[in-house]
Amino acid sequence: MNRCDPKSMYELLEKLNIPYRKVEHPEASSMEDLAEAEKQLGAVICKNLFLCNRQKTVFYLLLIPGGKRFKTSVVSKLIGSSRLSFGEPDKLLELLGVEPGSITPLGLAFDETHTVNLLIDREVLALDEVGMHPLKNTASIALKTEDLLNRFFAHTGHTYQILEIPAETEE
Repeated sequence: MNRCDPKSMYELLEKLNIPYRKVEHPEASSMEDLAEAEKQLGAVICKNLFLCNRQKTVFYLLLIPGGKRFKTSVVSKLIGSSRLSFGEPDKLLELLGVEPGSITPLGLAFDETHTVNLLIDREVLALDEVGMHPLKNTASIALKTEDLLNRFFAHTGHTYQILEIPAETEE
C-alpha cells in the first residue's frame, strides 16, 4: 500500500469488504472547508488529531466529532500523560503515511508496530457513520462506524481508549 495514495486505501477497504461512499472536493485544511462534503456524504466528518507527549516518545491519534472543541490539557489529564502537543509532520508521515491536513484513522494501516495509541471520543462511537479523508484531503469518505471499529481496526490490530471529552471545553 502506498502512503498518501487514496487509491491504495480504497483497494484495502474493498479487500476488507468495507463499503464506503466518496466525495471529491478541493483541498480541505480545516473543518469549515469540509462543510459541503459533510452535507454530500450525510455523515459527520471527524476531526483527527495527531498528538504526542512532551518528550515526543508516545504518540496518539484522537478522533472527535468535527464540531467539537477540545483542550489538550483536558485530554492529557484523561489519559494520564504529560502535557500533550501536536506531533511533528515527519513523524506523522512516518507513522500514519499522511501529511498534515490529511490525518485519518485509516493511516493506522501504516502503523505496523502499533506505535500510535488510538483515542476515540465517546460521541464518535454513537455515530452510525463517520467521515474521514482517504489519506489525502482532496476527498472524504463515509463508512459505518461499526466497520471502522470491528473490521478496519481488527485488520490493523489497533485497540482504542474511549474518552469522554467535555463539550464545553475550548482550545
